[in-house]
Amino acid sequence: MEYITLNNGVKMPIVGTGTNTYGKVNKDYNGEITNEIPELVSALELGYRSVDGAIAYRNEELVGRVLAESDVPREQLFITTKVPAREEYISSKEATRAAIDNSLKNFQTDYLDLLLIHSPIEDEEQLKNTWEVFEEYYEAGKLKAIGVSNFGKNHLNQMKEFAKVNPAVNQIQINLKDPNKELLAVLKEEGITPVAWGPMKTEDHQKEALNEIGKAYNKTGAQVLLRYQIQRGVVVIPKSHNPKNQAANIDIFDFELSAEDVERIDKL
Repeated sequence: MEYITLNNGVKMPIVGTGTNTYGKVNKDYNGEITNEIPELVSALELGYRSVDGAIAYRNEELVGRVLAESDVPREQLFITTKVPAREEYISSKEATRAAIDNSLKNFQTDYLDLLLIHSPIEDEEQLKNTWEVFEEYYEAGKLKAIGVSNFGKNHLNQMKEFAKVNPAVNQIQINLKDPNKELLAVLKEEGITPVAWGPMKTEDHQKEALNEIGKAYNKTGAQVLLRYQIQRGVVVIPKSHNPKNQAANIDIFDFELSAEDVERIDKL
């Protein structure tokens, strides 16, 4: 595993696993929660240590139980979760505190490695109050890093007016179909680490080009795509229910794309 250092010095694995359909009937985001989560068990066995969750996924308790029962020591895990920008969680500071406390309980831990606001909070007072609670738990050591998700440049600028702690991360869609280049440039300038959700989304012609590039490295097009992202400092959280694909997604640390190939992928 390789790590990236966030703006507060915390080290985050540069590859993690998403969990939004884990432990659900028919692997469906809206499916009922089951009592087992084999895809997370296999991910841990394969060497994944960064686990990306969210209150909105409804499976925190199940994910937390599997993590707690695994042989992986807590200090080796990097647990991320997210507070939804919904009234029941952000209507007051008490509501936000209750949400964080419940996540800590669900994950059976006394700290989370990263907590994010799941999507922009349009009401400025609610945004300020929510972030102040994040800062409160951060200062208390219950959150090792705090950040945002799906925030645009305007939302980040809004936060500058009151944030004492700058967001460490902005989790956004980054892939070849939606490269988000302008926002990536802003994040680099602000020292905020980009985390890519949906990193594998591609068009057919892009897949062909990636597979072609991969031949020279004895890698698949998907591995080339993930390598491209981490090589430019983008954290990726690909999700798979298939142990073979999980293994392939993490097998990207033994090669480096040439400058020419990076440029070729840029143009895709």
